[in-house]
Amino acid sequence: MHTLWQDIRYGMHTLLKSPGFTLVAVVALALGIGANTAIFSVVNAVLLRPLPYKNPERLVMMWQTNLRQGIGQDSVAAPNFLDWREQSQSFEHMAAYRGQSFNLTVGDKPEQLPGAVVSASFFQVLGVKAALGRIPQTEVDQPGGNLVAVLSHGLWQRHFGADPNLIGKPLTLNGESFTAVGIMPPGFKYPLDDTEVWALSKRMVPELPITIPGIDDPLTLRGATYLKVIARLKPGVSLTQAQAEMATVSHRLEQYEDNEGVGVKIIPLQEQLVGDSRLGLLVLLGVVGFVLAVACANVANLLLARAAVRQKEIAIRHALGASRWRLARQLLTESVLLSVIGGVLGLVLAWWGIDLLMASIPEEIPRVKEVSLDPYVLGFTFAVSVLTGLLFGLAPALGASKPDLNSALKEGARTSTESIRRNRVRSLLVVSEVALALVLLVGAGLMMQSFLRLSEVNPGFNPENLVTAEFWLPQFKYPEDGQQAAFYTKLLERVAQLPGVSSSAAISVLPLTGSDVSTSPQIEGRPEPDEGERSEVQLRSVSPSYFRTMGIPLLQGRDFTTRDDEDAPGVAVISEAGARRLFGSKDAAMGERLDYVGDTENPTWSEIVGVVGDVHESGLDQEAAAEVYVPYRQLPSAFMYVVTRSALDPTSLTNAIRREVQAIDKDQPILEARTMNERIAESIAARRFSMLLFAVFAGIALVLAVVGIYGVMSYSVARRTHEIGIRMALGAGRGGVLRLVVGQGMILAAVGISIGLTAAFALTRVMSSLFYGVSATDPVTFIGVAMLLTIAALLACYIPARRATKVDPMVALRYE
Repeated sequence: MHTLWQDIRYGMHTLLKSPGFTLVAVVALALGIGANTAIFSVVNAVLLRPLPYKNPERLVMMWQTNLRQGIGQDSVAAPNFLDWREQSQSFEHMAAYRGQSFNLTVGDKPEQLPGAVVSASFFQVLGVKAALGRIPQTEVDQPGGNLVAVLSHGLWQRHFGADPNLIGKPLTLNGESFTAVGIMPPGFKYPLDDTEVWALSKRMVPELPITIPGIDDPLTLRGATYLKVIARLKPGVSLTQAQAEMATVSHRLEQYEDNEGVGVKIIPLQEQLVGDSRLGLLVLLGVVGFVLAVACANVANLLLARAAVRQKEIAIRHALGASRWRLARQLLTESVLLSVIGGVLGLVLAWWGIDLLMASIPEEIPRVKEVSLDPYVLGFTFAVSVLTGLLFGLAPALGASKPDLNSALKEGARTSTESIRRNRVRSLLVVSEVALALVLLVGAGLMMQSFLRLSEVNPGFNPENLVTAEFWLPQFKYPEDGQQAAFYTKLLERVAQLPGVSSSAAISVLPLTGSDVSTSPQIEGRPEPDEGERSEVQLRSVSPSYFRTMGIPLLQGRDFTTRDDEDAPGVAVISEAGARRLFGSKDAAMGERLDYVGDTENPTWSEIVGVVGDVHESGLDQEAAAEVYVPYRQLPSAFMYVVTRSALDPTSLTNAIRREVQAIDKDQPILEARTMNERIAESIAARRFSMLLFAVFAGIALVLAVVGIYGVMSYSVARRTHEIGIRMALGAGRGGVLRLVVGQGMILAAVGISIGLTAAFALTRVMSSLFYGVSATDPVTFIGVAMLLTIAALLACYIPARRATKVDPMVALRYE
């Protein structure tokens, strides 16, 4: 330890004697380590950190499947959930839930809160307890049980001032009286990051308290899938064992008509929550790893150059008795010191960078609010710093610790076998830097092209000057279809009369919101298709003027009118993609009749009276959906989006809409109000985030690679001053010297570019799922990046070459 401390002190003294070298090396390492720390903090929070529940490795998500219909993952029907729970032996607890918005009325200011309706064992499955009060279990399973609610810690503080006496008091949710029975601990938000209320009771529907719109008796309909199911495996039971048992249970339940072909899929809960984020985050982690590798190569080159300058010092120490291991350890200590200092600065950069990441990271990435510099991230940074120091310091230390005493101690020595070996190592490092930088630049170029092409996609409607407001009418207050339709009719009439509003309409599922309501319609005059051959379309309930308000073109026929109410014959409008799917072409759809419920025994026919343009419902990167639109008076919905086209400022328009809502129902809040442009931006936010990070890190790698080329060429010119002087004294012109130096550097760049193109050709294929509208081997991107890097390398070589042409032969020869 005494010797180690001696090495550290001497290393610090040596680094302080060369402040320029130390600063450049520390900054390069800080950029690489800081980028890795920032991205790893996200990867740690999303992918690696265990879920904050008891024994999270035993938590699973359970889905229905129907491979005959091409359904690999579907929600669960209530009777199937009850049978799963009763007939399975692999689980300690099993619970069901579904998303539900709640209108909370406190005083005269209503607020719509995201929440969930959960079965009594929901909290037992997760293994969580209330921070205040209690969590109901068996008592709410009894018919006639009270309506009770558990609140989030944030809601308790925000709305009720953290009043401990709230427990046992009534709350008005969706117009009904609930009893507040528990407050959850801070940070508990499952199933969504913004969940505020969990409702429990069996008063209306066993296991789930709120009735399901359009479903009279959910417990008898195995075809009505609307539940999410979570479960906790028993100790010692593996996922494979549970899956095998549930396969037996689902096979047994195929005796029911709607369960033919229905299976069960079990997924670990953490894997389910991560979803599609895994690949993107791992790619970003790989990208910052490349940046760190470029930084390491850069610093290794600096250390090699510095070792050449210190050749005489090292030779003298070796001549005085220092062993090779002792010298190597001293040099490695200096490298690790450099890296640790860079790591400390990188940690500061990461702390700042995480704030930037959190400001731009898409909300769809799970658990992003848990990102922090926790002990695991700090340990990662320390480990990376030490390993980095060893990585870039090993080759210079081993080379410098075995000096050629005969040549090193000569005053005029210029070359040696060792210096030739070092030059080769430096050249190899430059080639590696260029190759790594090119791979990152190609990836960034493909991501940019992909994002630009995605941004240019026509969504199928005009998003300009379009404001959307989301509503959910409480079932208790608006139980009848006519009441729901009347509310939206009155609201649309009032909003349409606001100053500056050109049109207003409503739809049950707004494009780009991630919602999905599909159906397999029955077409009049056609035989019922076989199982697995049904044509599925998206079902939308809309008000008159919806297509005009959204700017969706009417291709044939007519729009809905106010006469298309519940007493009028059924009508429908179909999208062009829907017409092609169901009838072969848009021309063949007009006048056809279909039953969008798909009831083969008692069909209710709706005549197709119009064909409209296609809309990208699920995302700009997804194909346009096949859709069937029906009048909202013929298919009422408690949940609707109101869309308003106006040149007014969105904030003032939203406030005006809120006032009209309050005039109709003082207890009805707006769930969410946003412009359509904001929704489009959110739908491509993940791609924008990946593209920006890729571009930033690729830019850093490019700068480091150019600096590396410049440093090697500058060092080469300085070491070859005598040679260049002799060449010029013998008649070599400035142009010849310029070509000599530039040519040497460009050969290294060319080799690096060739290796980088080969590597990029292979690696970008792994990222193909992240691209849109561009091939993973797009030749334009590959050629453009290669040209960019060639120009950058040429500039990096030109400056030292210009300096070489200004060498005075007399000065160079006199120096020798």
